[in-house]
Amino acid sequence: MIEAIGLGKEVPSGDGRLVILHEISFKVMAGEAVAIVGASGSGKSTLLGLLAGLDVPTRGRVRLAGQDLFGLNEDARASLRGAMLGFVFQSFQLLPALSALENVMLPLELAGRSGARADAEQMLSRVGLAQRLGHYPKHLSGGEQQRVAIARAFAARPGLLLADEPTGNLDAATGAAIIDLMFAINAEQGTTLVLVTHDEAIARRCSRVLKLKSGELAT
Repeated sequence: MIEAIGLGKEVPSGDGRLVILHEISFKVMAGEAVAIVGASGSGKSTLLGLLAGLDVPTRGRVRLAGQDLFGLNEDARASLRGAMLGFVFQSFQLLPALSALENVMLPLELAGRSGARADAEQMLSRVGLAQRLGHYPKHLSGGEQQRVAIARAFAARPGLLLADEPTGNLDAATGAAIIDLMFAINAEQGTTLVLVTHDEAIARRCSRVLKLKSGELAT
């Protein structure tokens, strides 16, 4: 489903260069659930951004469903993301001026999907928010906002879901419920999952764990 090949990322730092990622290579097969773990600052979120084509590597390649992400222009990358990827972020990333229903509908409409409203309503019902369709993010709890984000991510039935610390802004009980929900829907849809987390218990629920240490994959 997705492959990283010799990925490296550096940024200017003072008079030199700061190496964030160095020679990262791995494959994730269709249907796998893979956790990426590591200490804060180890490069986990940077790696996820590169896998999504949201950031550009200093060197190396990413293949998504056989296509070289960085051999495509930005419009083509965005089109591939829209067709293949779902995202769940730590900070929810909901649009405050849109209702829960509108937040879930938006990516479906941008992708030209027919039946966007019905699909969004169905997925919001699946995550337990059938009675909250018209509520705006500011009127939803953190757990409810993350449920909307999960509904948005899964509504288009993506081939690959990328999740970046999806429980990082939630209390322990709410976070556990959110993780249970995410894994349940992921299993239902047969989605490939790449999950960044600092929580070893969450990581153990995945079929494989990749550990980053100082920007390199630990062996």
